[in-house]
Amino acid sequence: MKIATIKEAFSRPAVLFGLLVLLLSYLTYFQNYSYPPQLFWDENYHIASAQKYLNGVYFMEPHPPLAKLLIALGEKIYHPNAADDQFITTDYARDLPENFSFVGYRFFPALLAWLTAPVLFGIFLLLTRNPQQSTLFSFLYVFDNALIVHARGAMLDSTLLFFSALTILAFLLLLETKDRPNAFFPSATFFGAAFGAAMTTKDTALIMILLVPFLLWKLWMEGRNNIRATQQKIGRMLGAMVLAFAVTFCGVWYAHFAIGTHINASLPDNGYYQASDEYKAILNQGLTRSFSSFPVMLKDSLAFTSHYARGVPRLDLCKKDENGSPFYFWPLGARSINFRWETPEGTYYRYLYLQVNPVVWWVSFAAVLLGIGMLVSQLFFPFREPLKHRFLLTVFVTLYVSYMAAISQLDRVMYLYHYFPPLFFGFIILGLVFLELKRFWIWEWSVQGKKMGLLIFGLLIFASFQFYRPFTYYQPITDEQFARRAFFPLWELTCVKCDKMSSLAIPCKD
Repeated sequence: MKIATIKEAFSRPAVLFGLLVLLLSYLTYFQNYSYPPQLFWDENYHIASAQKYLNGVYFMEPHPPLAKLLIALGEKIYHPNAADDQFITTDYARDLPENFSFVGYRFFPALLAWLTAPVLFGIFLLLTRNPQQSTLFSFLYVFDNALIVHARGAMLDSTLLFFSALTILAFLLLLETKDRPNAFFPSATFFGAAFGAAMTTKDTALIMILLVPFLLWKLWMEGRNNIRATQQKIGRMLGAMVLAFAVTFCGVWYAHFAIGTHINASLPDNGYYQASDEYKAILNQGLTRSFSSFPVMLKDSLAFTSHYARGVPRLDLCKKDENGSPFYFWPLGARSINFRWETPEGTYYRYLYLQVNPVVWWVSFAAVLLGIGMLVSQLFFPFREPLKHRFLLTVFVTLYVSYMAAISQLDRVMYLYHYFPPLFFGFIILGLVFLELKRFWIWEWSVQGKKMGLLIFGLLIFASFQFYRPFTYYQPITDEQFARRAFFPLWELTCVKCDKMSSLAIPCKD
């Protein structure tokens, strides 16, 4: 039975279930996160960037600095390696020294990935008011193989998802506390800070700005009877948001500029990375910590993103080693990426594969389609009972569709993990669709039936996670075992000795 109030929702049972989610996500995301002790995917770039921070070397990078600052901070805290300057003359780390440790570099990405699970639990708790349901919906994140394997590396996406989740949580808290000023304006500050942190992690976080007009519309429609008070309320809310965002956004960028003071001529453009003459003068005069220099440095750094993007190749499905994939195949999990492999013994292989949990991805995508169908039906063929969560369903369907539409306009190569933000929106859409469903096909959905259905769904998620576990944790697997897992052609899962058969590629001409 649905819990009626937010106070009841965050009761002792909710705390216990939240702790269960925290424990389960520790076991999947954080435990033994430094394994395997080898570089994979973009760690080569981000560890090189982290070492520049640790040694005060100036550099530019296509992504904002927060996640890389945290990667460097983890190494600073733990300091398990005797040296931290092996890669300050390059933007791409390779040839690791003997006994190189990843404990520090991967600490914050793995930690924030772990902590995203209880944040998502809190989001579902605000939606469902039911701790048992919130726990089972959290399984979507806790047991997804693709999210886990990517988050356990020194990369950016787990930081992005953590702060995106906090932004969504703050949005729901704003809706929850809109009539309680003592909680409403702190929630607005929370929203601005979380959004600022997300925007200083990856530019794709900009999609979250759409939450603001939805919030404004909701407040305006509910406050039309007292326009002046509503205007004041909206003004104060926006003021708190903007101030928190500005402090976070500028603070992160200022830290980036203040740390990078030394020019290393071995780096691109003699160490200046396409900086303008004004920025070069600031660097040469040691004025990177001057507040008056901040606008010039920020402008150049943001412009570097466009400069870098022009050099990124387009998706080429004819390339034998192409790992990118078209955006319209991402919801199905295509295509998987072989991060690394090795042959530890005999006929066994170890793989670190960006491979989805098909139960999670396919059911989430089905929920997105169903959610879109519900909204369209409500618009043209209204139900006898209107949707109880129409506003929130509209919000998250809009976020999903807008993200995918924006990505579709890019002509550079993109990868499966770029689908992580809309996948996260899909989790929430699934929860909302579940709350709305009273009948599916020929089956009536009673309260007890929903409980049983959600429990079975949770068990299927866990079973599928275990099935693909070897790809996630670098565990030995035979070719025969590999083949059983490669049942969907669009994934293009390919064992070491197998010829890659692409379902996406256009035949290449000699």
